[in-house]
Amino acid sequence: MTQQRIPWPQLRRDLVAILRGLRPEEVPAIVEALLEAGIEAIEVPLNSPEPFRSIERARKLVPDNVLIGAGTVLSVADVDRLRDCGGNLLVSPNVDPAVLSRAAECGMVTMPGVFSPTEALAAAASGASALKFFPANVLGPSGIKAIMAVLPPGVPVGAVGGVSERDFAAYADVGVRTFGLGSSLYSPGAGAAEVAEKACAAVAEYDAVFSSG
Repeated sequence: MTQQRIPWPQLRRDLVAILRGLRPEEVPAIVEALLEAGIEAIEVPLNSPEPFRSIERARKLVPDNVLIGAGTVLSVADVDRLRDCGGNLLVSPNVDPAVLSRAAECGMVTMPGVFSPTEALAAAASGASALKFFPANVLGPSGIKAIMAVLPPGVPVGAVGGVSERDFAAYADVGVRTFGLGSSLYSPGAGAAEVAEKACAAVAEYDAVFSSG
């Protein structure tokens, strides 16, 4: 049975900044740099130092329309902790119907990780807001395109893992316009100026590729 689904929001750019390794004290400068560059979705993976504290700090710094949340979410308990700190974006490496159902009950946008048609269809049936094809650099645009042919219409597809702005055009050619940017955007200890430079480059390339769409 198809579960409740929170729609993927209309963002100016479907770019999710993945801040694995971010520390709470780094949040203000890094988040400000991302917002100024034009990125409206930020994920702090739960294998980062004090991730819920970072998410709570970030949530207080950004407008309500900006997605702030957690990655590597594996349990319902983590969904509840994310809700308690104000997160509204849940990203996971797998498809767990209980996690997705609880996140939807909490009004969260969800993006579970998938790799095969079976996983992608299971995620869609479990109410995923969008699908995270991971690692995208293994499937490549052609692999994702083949799986997209059997997916229900209207579920956004994202490419995550080994993806940078240099890959936007190739994925755009097969209908992908949502991307998670990790090490190409942020690495532990990176300063705000470095993140700002990389974020601006990603935004500029995204706009160049998708401006005609």
